Amino acid sequence: MVAAPTASHAHWSSRFGFLMAAIGSSVGLGNFWRFPYTAGENGGAAFILIYVACVLLIGFPVLMAELSVGRYGQRSAIGSVEKLASDNGSPPLWSALGWIGMIGGIFVLCFYSVVAGWVSAYIAKMFTGELTGQSPEAIAAAFGSFTADSYTVLFWHSLFSFITIFVVSRGITGGIEKASSILMPLFFIMLLGMVVYAMMAGDAGAALNYLFAADFSAVRPATFLAAVGQAFFSIGLGSGIMITYGSYLDKTANIGQSAGIIAFADTAVAMIAGLAIFPFVFAFTALEPNAGPALFFQALPSAFAAMPGGNLAGATFFTLALIAALTSSISLLQAVVAWAEENSGLGRSTIAWVFGGFIWLVGVGVVFSMSFFDFLDFLSGSIALPLAGLLIAVFMGWVVRREIARSQLSHASPLLFGFFRFSMRFLAPVALTLILVLGLDDKFGWGLTTLLFAG
Repeated sequence: MVAAPTASHAHWSSRFGFLMAAIGSSVGLGNFWRFPYTAGENGGAAFILIYVACVLLIGFPVLMAELSVGRYGQRSAIGSVEKLASDNGSPPLWSALGWIGMIGGIFVLCFYSVVAGWVSAYIAKMFTGELTGQSPEAIAAAFGSFTADSYTVLFWHSLFSFITIFVVSRGITGGIEKASSILMPLFFIMLLGMVVYAMMAGDAGAALNYLFAADFSAVRPATFLAAVGQAFFSIGLGSGIMITYGSYLDKTANIGQSAGIIAFADTAVAMIAGLAIFPFVFAFTALEPNAGPALFFQALPSAFAAMPGGNLAGATFFTLALIAALTSSISLLQAVVAWAEENSGLGRSTIAWVFGGFIWLVGVGVVFSMSFFDFLDFLSGSIALPLAGLLIAVFMGWVVRREIARSQLSHASPLLFGFFRFSMRFLAPVALTLILVLGLDDKFGWGLTTLLFAG
């Protein structure tokens, strides 16, 4: 049975508000945390070029598909897929892709809010000068001590969760759109200011060479897989967010153009974030740029602790990361709230606090168990999100009739629409199948990664 839309299904009040919310959703901690060290581990500039190609060939078309499904259905992610499948004469079981994505998004939010809590705590540490003058070894040890202090982490996790739930409870225009329209312009102003400061105070030459001087001798087959994964996860695909946000678009919206702006903004922020990070890393630490996750909570605090004005610079940087985390967490919770609004008689505020409270409670388990953290990360990143992305590509490429897909992309040129169909039918399914299978291989040790990427 196809869920009926609520009589008051909301719409964005302006295109600007939609773009700020959607860009805020895609720009998250992955741009600040995952992208810099993934680039560092895979050869810097050569990886970035491959990453941009993956955004264009796979991320951008999948984003168009998700926005199209949402705009067509005018419901939650699950309800929109149900309606499109029904109107297309397809089995209702296709709604499973919405369920898988939404549940994956819940898993992400359960541990994402904990990491965002770490970011919040580091704003306070930077402002107070707690790390000033300490050695890199002492700062690394301090991070370990902080994450082991479960009750302190619980406080920051709870504070971040409260803010997220409060914004979502205020509605689409009065909460999400309003918050995004304020936070995202502030984010871009602060980010550009941070880059200017980093280029002046840090080693700009080394950072520019590292990011933009391509060394293709460092490229391996695994580099392409890492680039595909980063392109897919960075934009926020597979979790039902963009289907949900697409459902608040009116019928005149140019989906191709909007998807292009969102994908471009997300990619630009990831690269600009590198210019805000690597000048400090090269100038003030002995760590390599491929230091992994330690780059964020150890290398950068070490750099800020060693430089003049580091307290303010560090607080600014972590505030940027917090804004990115908040706009993403808002969208993850909204995907769940939209579904619950369709399928219960409860008001939005009640739904937001009930579901948000449940996610907070699961996050408490993450606070007290890093193994639970890793388990949720595996379920979401290695199974749910790539599987949902694969299903949406197959659904739009092979199941939904061409004329229905074309009706949602009426502004697209014949060339762009043809490229969209080609990606949905061939490029995206192959790439997302590789991410899914090799992610499982990494967990269970089947040996496929070694077999495919040997040498």
